[in-house]
This record gives sequence, C-alpha cells and structure tokens, in this order.
Amino acid sequence: MSYSKSYNRVLLAAVLVGLMASLVISWQRHQVEVANSTVELVMDYEDLGALARSEGMETGDVLRQFRQAGLTTLAVYETTLEKLHNSGTVTVLSGAELMHRQRSGSLPDPDWRSRIETGQVAIDKVYITGPVSAAFREMREDLIRRLGPGRVVELAVGPQPVLAVKGDYEHLSKVDLGFSGEELKAVTGAGFLAAPRPTNYQAVQADDVAAVFRRLDQAGQDKLSAMIFSGEEVLGFPEQLEATAEALNQRHMTLGLIEHAVQLQFYPQKGLMDLARQVDYRAARLYSIPKDEQPRMKLEDVTHRWSVSDQERNLRLNLMRPYEKPWPDMTLLETNLEYVRGTKAALEQKGFAVGRAGVFAPYFPEKWLLVLTVIGVVAAGVLYLTQVAPLPARVQYWLLVIGSLILAGPLLLGGGTLARQVAALGSAVLFPALAMVYQMDRWRNTEPLRGPCLKKILTDGLGGLLLTFCLSLVGAFFLAAILADVRFLLEIEIYRGVKLTFIAPLVLVAVAYLTRFNLFGESSRPDLQGVWGQVRKMLDYPISLKLLLLFAMGALAGYIFIGRSGHTAGVTVPAIELKIRAFLERVMYARPREKEFLIGHPAFLLSVFALYHRWPQLLHFCLVIGATIGQASMVQTFAHLRTPVLMSLYRGADGIVLGAALAVAAVVVMQVLAYLSFALERRFAAHD
Repeated sequence: MSYSKSYNRVLLAAVLVGLMASLVISWQRHQVEVANSTVELVMDYEDLGALARSEGMETGDVLRQFRQAGLTTLAVYETTLEKLHNSGTVTVLSGAELMHRQRSGSLPDPDWRSRIETGQVAIDKVYITGPVSAAFREMREDLIRRLGPGRVVELAVGPQPVLAVKGDYEHLSKVDLGFSGEELKAVTGAGFLAAPRPTNYQAVQADDVAAVFRRLDQAGQDKLSAMIFSGEEVLGFPEQLEATAEALNQRHMTLGLIEHAVQLQFYPQKGLMDLARQVDYRAARLYSIPKDEQPRMKLEDVTHRWSVSDQERNLRLNLMRPYEKPWPDMTLLETNLEYVRGTKAALEQKGFAVGRAGVFAPYFPEKWLLVLTVIGVVAAGVLYLTQVAPLPARVQYWLLVIGSLILAGPLLLGGGTLARQVAALGSAVLFPALAMVYQMDRWRNTEPLRGPCLKKILTDGLGGLLLTFCLSLVGAFFLAAILADVRFLLEIEIYRGVKLTFIAPLVLVAVAYLTRFNLFGESSRPDLQGVWGQVRKMLDYPISLKLLLLFAMGALAGYIFIGRSGHTAGVTVPAIELKIRAFLERVMYARPREKEFLIGHPAFLLSVFALYHRWPQLLHFCLVIGATIGQASMVQTFAHLRTPVLMSLYRGADGIVLGAALAVAAVVVMQVLAYLSFALERRFAAHD
C-alpha cells in the first residue's frame, strides 16, 4: 500500500492523557484492594456437632479445639422438626403413626388412646409434643409464622403441650422453621462469630424479616458476621428487601455472595444483586471446595487451593467442609484440626489476616477520569483505522468526537455501565493490535543485516517483545481502570466479550499485516498487493487434500483456542497441563497463562527469526498471528476484575519472563537446525 501510515499526534495525545487517567484510577483501585485483606474461615455448626458425636466427644470440647486452631466462624442454619426430633428436643409423630401404636399396644398414654378412640387424631395431621422450654416456644412461634395460625392448633393432652399441624409428615418435618436461640448462644459462647443462613418466607412480610433478626440478636449483634442465604431467594424477596437491607446495615453485617460453580459471578438467588446495592456493596465473595473434589486432595494441596483462590479471586469467606475420612496416622478430629491450622498458616503466609471478612470500600472512580480514559480508547480505535486505510485528518477528528460522545456521554449523565463495558472491550482488542502493528512497521523500516547472527536475532527479538509488551500493557491499564469500581471487584458486574477479546485482535492484526506485506512474494501481480486482492488470491487457490488437512488442523486449533477461553464448559484441560499449572502456582507469584509463555512470546521471537532468515511470507504471517495471541491474552488477564490489579501485572510479567526464556531456547534450536541444514547442503554440493 502506498499511503502513509504515520500516527496522528492529536490522537496520540488523547491516548496519553487517557493513560495518565487510567494510571490514577488503577492506583486508587490498588489501594482499595490492599485494604481488604482479612479472610474469614467458616464451618457449619451442624458439621462440627456431627464430628463430635462420631468421635464420642462433647460438642463444646470440639468447638474449643477448632477455635484454637484458627476457625473464626460457624454457619448456623434454621432448625426443622426433623432436627428437633432427632435431638430429642421434641417428639414428632404423624397421625398414622399414633394409630399404628394404638393398635400394636405400644401407646401407653391414656390421653392419646382416648383421643384416638374418639376420632380426634387424624391421619392428615402431624402431632408435636415436648417439655415446655424456650426451644418449644420458638418452634411453635416459627410454625405459626411459616404455616399460618389456622394450620397450628394446641391440644390439651396430658401435662406437656401438644401441637396438631395439618399437613404431610415428610414435608413438614423438613420445613425450615427459624434459628435456634440455643444454637446461636452455643456458637458465640464458644468464641465464634455466627454466620446465619436464613431461607425466605412465602409472601414475606416486614414482620417476618424483623422476627428473623430478633432471633439472631440473641447471639449478640456484635457477634453476627456474614449473612449467607440458603435457597433460591434472599430473605425479603421480592417486596421486603429494604427491610432486610436496613436490618443488615443496623448490625453492620456482611452480605455473603456464593461463588458459582463455574467461578463466574454467583449462585443464582433472586434479589441478591438488588440487596447488594441496598447495603452499599458491603459484601464478601464466598467459596467452598466442591464436595466431590476435596476428599481426593492432600493437605498441602487443599491449603494451597484456599490461599491461591483467596488471592486470585478476592474471596474473603472460606466455607470449609470437614473431611469425612481421616488422613493416614490421624484421627478424624486431628485431620480436620490440621486442615484448619494449615489453611490459616497458608493464608498468613500470603499476607492475609484471619478474622471477620474484609469488604471493599464502596469505590467508584471520578467521572472526569473515566471520561478521559474512554476518550483515549476511542482515539486508539481511530488510530488503528488510520493504519489500515487512508483517512483525512478531518474524518479522524469527527470519528474521535462522535465516538467520545457515544461512549463518554452516558458517563456524564450518571450511568454508562454498558458504555464502560464496550470501552473496556475496545481496550482489550485495540491495544494488542496496535502494539503488533507498530512492531510490523519497525520490521518494514529496518532492513535486517545480511547473514543475521544469533545475537542480532535475540537482541532485536527480545527488545521488540519487551516494547510490544509495554505497548499492550497500555491497553491493560485502560481496561483495569475503566471497569474499576466495587461492583466489578465483587463481580456483581463483569467484563463482557471474553471470546471476542481473543478473536478480534487476530483479525485486526491480520488485516494490518496484509496492508504491509504480500503473502505471495515479490513476483505477484501488483493488483494483488492490497488486502482484498490477497484475499481473492487465497480464495482462488485450488483445493487439495493437503490444503484440506491444513484447514482441518487450523480448525482444530481454533476450536481449542476458543473453547479454552471464558468460564463456560469447553475444551477439557489435560492432566499434564493441570500439573504444570500447579507447579507454576507454587514457584511463581502469579501463574502465567499458557497462551503467553507457550504460544505468544515464543512465536514473537520466531517471527523475527523467520524475517531475518527470509522464510516464506505465509509462515511469517502465521507466527505474527501467534505472537498476537500472547499480547491479547496478557491484556485479557486484566479483564478478571476480581483479581487484584497488581497480581494481574505480576502475571503478565511472569509470563514474559518465562515466555522469553522458552522463546530464546526455541530460536537457539532453530538456529542450530539452520546451521546443520546449511552444512549438509554444502557437503552434498561438494560431493556433487
């Protein structure tokens, strides 16, 4: 192409101003992230009670040992008739069961026999009896609140109170009633924080919400930690969310957000996002190792999992399941105590404190900084267009103004989440492409020395790789800043367009490459030098079996490349790769991505090698596309807003260090092969 590909200084200035604004926001975000460094270790109260029974110990003794081991919090669930019956607090019998006992002669109470004989016991009712106690009064209150007063009738049968409840026994025995005041006091009395796990009510009213919190206050308001909802709805949904939010705010309780199984956003609970807004995002992300996975993990693996997950995904509530089988040479109690101690030690080694879960400050960047950053992204988009098509300066400025109004306008009007997501996607797509385009121009303008030596290839290759990395990093900071607010840090809002982020830079670089290099050699006709001409030339190629095989291999590589991106189910990761990942997680601060150190960065140096050795242009093109994968992957790392910005930066740096080392090794191998090939050719020529 004959037109100039110089860079408009006004557009460059807009990008530079946007970069400065993005660095300010990124620094502010970093300060918010480092201030949130306390992790809460949580286990279910019921699980520790079951552990105590299995070990033949008192529950209080087991609780004391877990508190000493470092466990901070016990999750408390609402009780049920089944739980109360199994604990001996009350006796729950169906009408049919009472009749069976009457017939078999195993019902000694004359009052019950009299009621059955006079037809006062019905098979469609459940009968509950027990000594007068706080637990019985709570159960009666909760039954009336859950089922309505019309379904719960108190009978005069003997010295103990009896409740007759109309309904199916199996269903009623499992209905969540309310929290046990006795359990709450046992939890806090043992020195733990309490993490209540309430369910919602049908047609919930404000008084229902108030009743839940009145019961919880028995634990002491200062001992209530995070509220982690059970079921598919949060307490108060749909009409009483404001009452729930007000109660949480009064008690300074944290909202627990249960991470989804695919590690993207949260387990779906209706009303959760609205409630998060109403508590001003005083929330913490919660994770629990899958139940089927944990038993297969060794101690060092499971504690490492907790520390890495908390560090990489901003998790602050660790819901730990006890092991059901002991480790070798340990009792079951010792196994679980060591599990807690090991997790606490691993977290502290990473710089975390263990205690009440930390929360992010309700951070939102200043609008003018966001506007400058977004304008910088628009300028980058116009810059790219000038590199593939001749645009008059006036058109460039109009594009800058129009694009800025479209993306920055909503920010000035007080909204703009979608506009920010679009701008973030633009950052992730444009800057890796621009970085590679600039490198291609350097290659075109710098004629390689005749007879390139290994030192020259490595020097130019590593220098170019570092420069390209730095230019791509500009886009990473833009992305990290544009989506830097508490909603994105908690993953209530997310980056959109993950798969497009991996594909679009490759397309942009391919188009730019075809405007700079001719894939078909210098002897090709001049009309094939343009992009469309080269595309037509490729389409005119005759189809052969070899070409079909190449296409199939390319399609497979593309499927793996796209399938491995994002959080949805895709291509399975091989076991050997999982082992490599685990190794890198242990030896490096932040495990780099395979797309960078195994594909992108080695391909970059090999593209320099190919250029200097004048390999076929098509092969050089493929290597440039491979190099673009590494740059795009590095920038896309910053799209994981739940990961601290500093850790993403370290991940990119670790990737370029490891990738450069592998790239040097690859170039050395290719240079040796090239030398051997040259030597063999000379030898055969001498024999001829």
